[in-house]
Amino acid sequence: MRSEQIFNDYLSLLDRHLNDVLNGTSEDMFELRELAGQLFIHPTHLSNVVKALTGKHPCYFYEQKILAIAKDLLQNPALSINEVARKLTYDPSNFTKWFKTYGGMSPSQYRKQIPLGSMNLRAVA
Repeated sequence: MRSEQIFNDYLSLLDRHLNDVLNGTSEDMFELRELAGQLFIHPTHLSNVVKALTGKHPCYFYEQKILAIAKDLLQNPALSINEVARKLTYDPSNFTKWFKTYGGMSPSQYRKQIPLGSMNLRAVA
């Protein structure tokens, strides 16, 4: 089905774009219109297809993927919250507000609730 293909292509594009942001090959987070443009469809069409297929706006999936990455990065105690924010192209104060909105708590509260033994001790990239 074409709708499922558009949705799957959208998710793949999000993953590639977020990897580019983390690797420093992209300095800005794309907006929905830029993502739709890369899929060669109109942003309204992308939005309508994703909503019809999933019941959720395309931004929901974008935010959830960013939140998962942020939570992963926050598990690395070698990275400050400000560094995590900057890796994700956020101003640190905006990142805290964003994280609280989508994660239900502040980044520092999230870090405090992670069991000490499960903190990710990998080297900072």
